[in-house]
Amino acid sequence: MIKRQFPSTRLRRLRRTESIRSVISETNLLISDLIWPLFVIEGKNQKQPIKSMPGVERYSIDKILQKCEIASLHGISMIALFPKLEEDKKDRFGSDAYNSNNLICRCIREIKKYFPELIIICDVALDPYTDHGHDGIIENDIILNDKTNDSLVKQALTLATAGCDIVAPSDMMDGRIGKIRTAFENNGFVDMIILSYAAKYASAFYGPFRDAVGAGLLLGSKGKTTYQMDPRNSLEAISEISLDINEGADIIMIKPAMPYLDIVSQISKKFQIPCFAYQVSGEYSMLVAASKNGWLSEDDVIKESLIGIKRAGATAIFTYFAPKIAKSLKDGIF
Repeated sequence: MIKRQFPSTRLRRLRRTESIRSVISETNLLISDLIWPLFVIEGKNQKQPIKSMPGVERYSIDKILQKCEIASLHGISMIALFPKLEEDKKDRFGSDAYNSNNLICRCIREIKKYFPELIIICDVALDPYTDHGHDGIIENDIILNDKTNDSLVKQALTLATAGCDIVAPSDMMDGRIGKIRTAFENNGFVDMIILSYAAKYASAFYGPFRDAVGAGLLLGSKGKTTYQMDPRNSLEAISEISLDINEGADIIMIKPAMPYLDIVSQISKKFQIPCFAYQVSGEYSMLVAASKNGWLSEDDVIKESLIGIKRAGATAIFTYFAPKIAKSLKDGIF
């Protein structure tokens, strides 16, 4: 190694102008890195603000189509759909999750009619559909892993039949990836992509999302700690991801992003598989709230937070800032 010392080595030379900094930048964010999560509700010409997520709203299907047009105009190629069900559609088993005419399935079909090239990611989990807000079926206050898996398989097949491009199991039940992959192979969906929420932590940053989809309101003192990962663990993430890859996952997800950048970094280096990260609702709301109070510069912290996720090794990022950042990138002002 050549040893160079000051003044022959001045690292500031390569920071002198924006043009030089851009040329030598190690990490760059692209529009293709962005995935836009959208919340769907029943009705027509409807939109509902989400109090805990300023600037984010729930939309009826006709309004979702308008958001898809914005995505297409800005070059965003992937959206993720999440339903907010009416209470009378929920039950203890989450049965509407595998109703072929449910809210999400109707939304998928409408989007594909008008935006066939837009990639639709759909959540596979029961929490928006259960009246207790858990991701699984409960008996005697215990989440039944294997019984839940049977329902998740039905939900995944329902979404695939409706026309979604990627199913994203976010429930954290053991063994569900293998069962879903087998079901796809046996039912002619051999090319269906599985994005596994392989390392989903039991995080306090999910609160605003649970408001958005009306889930998790009756979870009790244990919350989802018996199936989502313990925030104190990192080696466990490697085990979870290894299992899901072996069971047939095509892409894996780390969630949340910012508090778990060490996990994103470890996993992206260890496994030769796309690694997505989710900048979750709490991360979004925290940045927006601080910016609205004048404590942070909104544009700057959004950019820095996303660059940090990408630099850690994320292949793509779920972010509610997607349209704002995509427009900035397209306009060349990022």
